[in-house]
Amino acid sequence: MVAIETDGLTRRFGDFVAVDDLSLTVEEGEVFGFLGPNGAGKSTTISVLLGFLKPSSGTASILGHDVTTNSQAIRKRIGLLPEGYDVYENLTGREHVVSAIETKGADDDPDAILDRVGLDPDDARRPAGDYSKGMKQRMSLGVALVGDPDVLVLDEPSSGLDPKGIKLLRQIVRKEVDRGATVFFSSHVLDEVEKVCDRVAIMQAGELVTVDTVDNLRTELGAQSVVEATVERSPSGISLDDVEAVTDVTVDGRTVRVTCARPTAKMRALRRIDDRATVTDISIEEASLEALFERYTTGDDGATDDAPTAESPEANARAAVGTGGDAE
Repeated sequence: MVAIETDGLTRRFGDFVAVDDLSLTVEEGEVFGFLGPNGAGKSTTISVLLGFLKPSSGTASILGHDVTTNSQAIRKRIGLLPEGYDVYENLTGREHVVSAIETKGADDDPDAILDRVGLDPDDARRPAGDYSKGMKQRMSLGVALVGDPDVLVLDEPSSGLDPKGIKLLRQIVRKEVDRGATVFFSSHVLDEVEKVCDRVAIMQAGELVTVDTVDNLRTELGAQSVVEATVERSPSGISLDDVEAVTDVTVDGRTVRVTCARPTAKMRALRRIDDRATVTDISIEEASLEALFERYTTGDDGATDDAPTAESPEANARAAVGTGGDAE
């Protein structure tokens, strides 16, 4: 089943086209990375999907519901962690979660949710206005998890989190998928996207540049990987010239480094090395998602992320508390 779908989705602000003819399908139960440099159209797309903005043309749907005509039905089934979540400073973290539970008509235990996202019980009862950025992010993630949403939209979810918090975020994402949820993951932290996402889409100047798995993107671009093999004895006269897609071989004592232009070359090269000098250990350096991203885009021109929207990020964040109510 399709969780999120856009068909020719376009959003203009006057003469400026923020999203241009976007056709995209996110399957149910996958973690989908949504990437692009500043000004690529990511935030505008998310605002349209959540009903904060109406498309100029084209359509978008979540779980079969049109985002323009059925936004209320959609919000009952999604969880949202927006970028720059604007907290109610006088409410405690626990009260934020309780409010979301009441708005959604859910029966979650607020303390269990806050424990799940790693917010200390004492901190959960402090005013959120006193929170650090990381604590606000944990609380906001807890709000997004209320009601076991079918679709979880995470916009820059690791912002402000320390390494322990980022690891916990990855675990939560995988547990959500295990129970059947779909996760739409928009982030500038490409290392985190690579670790959790099944597929990624890359936007550039409002247009969809590519969508595929990271491994397939490596293959499509001919991105090279390096296999480093440790062998029992220093190999003499080893040659991999006849192994297709091997572009370079270096030997340093008991270490053989092989550069491969295609994934299939790695195992063939290792077998040849093992025939000559028994391999005792291996490591593989793959082209990172960051490197692939740079290949697909022209770089950050310093523009702000998307054109000004009809609602400010703060208003969007407040509307997202409990995912209740319709945007105008």
